[in-house]
Amino acid sequence: MSKNLEQILESNIRYADTNSEFFGLDIKPKRKIAILTCMDARLDPLKFSGLQLGDAHIIRNAGGRASNDALRSLVISYKLLDTNEIYVVHHTDCGMLTFTDDDMKELLAESLGHADHDGEKWINTSEFHGSIDGEYVNWLTFSDLEQSVIDDLNRIKNYPLIPDFIGIHGLIYDVETGKLKEIHEKQSKAA
Repeated sequence: MSKNLEQILESNIRYADTNSEFFGLDIKPKRKIAILTCMDARLDPLKFSGLQLGDAHIIRNAGGRASNDALRSLVISYKLLDTNEIYVVHHTDCGMLTFTDDDMKELLAESLGHADHDGEKWINTSEFHGSIDGEYVNWLTFSDLEQSVIDDLNRIKNYPLIPDFIGIHGLIYDVETGKLKEIHEKQSKAA
């Protein structure tokens, strides 16, 4: 058993013994909110938005992007589980700003092992075999943080399976200060 798994299971026993108020919550989020945000380990969307377990759906992926799978989850969230607001939350110092789709494709073609960032670019650190299958993935990288939020707001707003009555809001979380900044929707440069 891995040390991490052992620690997780031990922590879960303590959690189960001390958090019974969170057991048996309704499947529908109390605040009728869905938050689409990044998978970055520095983000705790419930805490930075003043929410509690059971208040909101949290949908996470690399960059917090409105990918096809994120859209699928958002549609399920509103259609079957009564959410009526969507918050897109990207953040400062996001790893998605440090590479391009082409960089990722090249890194994967060279090696499936880990890569490290040298301060300027990503470099493979092992000779593990590579794969060209990275060519078939849209990595949804971006070079402009605010524009990425606007692009995702527009994608969600224009998605044919999300109706106009769903409120859609954009925010940027600052990892240095913990503060949220509202990003107002406007027509995307790419649209």
